[in-house]
Amino acid sequence: MAIRRKLFFTDTLSGNKREFVPMEKDQVKIYSCGPTVYDYAHIGNFRNFVFVDVLRRSLKLFGYVVTHVMNITDVDDKIIRDAKKEGVSTDVLAKRYTDAFFEDCRFLRLEPVEYNPKATEHINEMVDLVKRLIDAGMTYEVDGSIYFRISKFKDYGKLSKIDLDRTQAGLRIDSDEYDKEDVRDFVLWKAYKEGEPFWDVPVGKGRPGWHLECSAMSAKYLGRTFDIHTGAEDLIFPHHENEIAQSEAAFGQTFVRYWLHCAFLNMKTQKMSKSLGNIVTVHNLAKTGVNPLAVRYFLLSVHYRKPLIFSDEAIDAAGSAVDRLRNFYRRLSEISQLENKSANVQITSIVSKCREDFLDGLADDLNTAKSLGAVFEMVRQVNPLIESQDLTSDQAKEVISLLQMTNKILDILDDPQDVISEEIETLIEKRQEARKQKNFAMADKLRDELLSKGVVLEDTREGVRWYRKQ
Repeated sequence: MAIRRKLFFTDTLSGNKREFVPMEKDQVKIYSCGPTVYDYAHIGNFRNFVFVDVLRRSLKLFGYVVTHVMNITDVDDKIIRDAKKEGVSTDVLAKRYTDAFFEDCRFLRLEPVEYNPKATEHINEMVDLVKRLIDAGMTYEVDGSIYFRISKFKDYGKLSKIDLDRTQAGLRIDSDEYDKEDVRDFVLWKAYKEGEPFWDVPVGKGRPGWHLECSAMSAKYLGRTFDIHTGAEDLIFPHHENEIAQSEAAFGQTFVRYWLHCAFLNMKTQKMSKSLGNIVTVHNLAKTGVNPLAVRYFLLSVHYRKPLIFSDEAIDAAGSAVDRLRNFYRRLSEISQLENKSANVQITSIVSKCREDFLDGLADDLNTAKSLGAVFEMVRQVNPLIESQDLTSDQAKEVISLLQMTNKILDILDDPQDVISEEIETLIEKRQEARKQKNFAMADKLRDELLSKGVVLEDTREGVRWYRKQ
């Protein structure tokens, strides 16, 4: 049965929080800018991808059918540059990091989206879009490259609020990315250069510029106007501004109805980025044995539009929060197997308020911090009832049902019935004893035995934690 709420999103274009009304009843079409696959994605990238995951899960919880597209940029300047450095083809490099991206998505429990189109598989759609822009008089050609003339698009700058009066007509940007202070004509189609991948097509021998692919692929899979476009805030300009210009100039209609942008993940006071050299990749986090549920919780813990600061301490704190919830699940599961007794009348009101507050948080611009707060307030109120044995099996099942609903969005807990077995608990205790006696060979052997049974151990400042292998 669908849960109904009025939803409100902060729209970057208008600058206001607006009620969400889709184009078609019960249908939502979303486009999200995906990775450029030249290296492993870092946890800052995945802050945006986890936000998008929460968006699609929330819309589904509220009764919408979601069609969601996330592109894979598998040809661009960086891919060509790094493939040359390694002495491999761009296809080989792109496939390696495309596979790594989806592995990281699985690690952080991101739902698969409906479409993951690759740029190299949609050259014809991009060429058709360039031809439309040529026919509309929006372009010019220099040395075989085709540029979009932004002075001919009167609404340029409406998303980023960039000042067009500072630009000089006729100046051109050939690179896929450029400084936020630059406002210049951008390349749609790049002329062929020796040693670069190319396509011999009606608009010339060459390859697409970076901005072109999203407009072409969103039109193919979602239509010329769709509901929601998402991305990290650094894509507002130039990428999303250029998407608007080329799409609306080509098709003569509104491109996107709601723009949602995720704030940066920072290392201290700087955003995490490859160019600054301060990145932490999800790939490396996974190799070090960090609990993926702790990482996901950390990325959910602050509203997506507010900056988030990464640190080892923050991940440890997230792991402690996940442990608290997991232990709560476990105790509820144990109680749910017991015989019934007299009911405590508080439970229904506690569960009802948590449910309403959780959903209200999601409906109010995906405020996951508020929704998580509602869950932990419920835990705080129910735990004393567990301690005093004032919780019936039916009431435990009622709370479990609530947590299962919240976990459809958060996905930070395993099934509440997935209780650690006595055998596993004994092995964990034996390993802890071996570590105390400094018998590290035995401790490692026991860790490997637990891993073979699908249980991963994580040694933290606050003691050992375990979680199920994904």
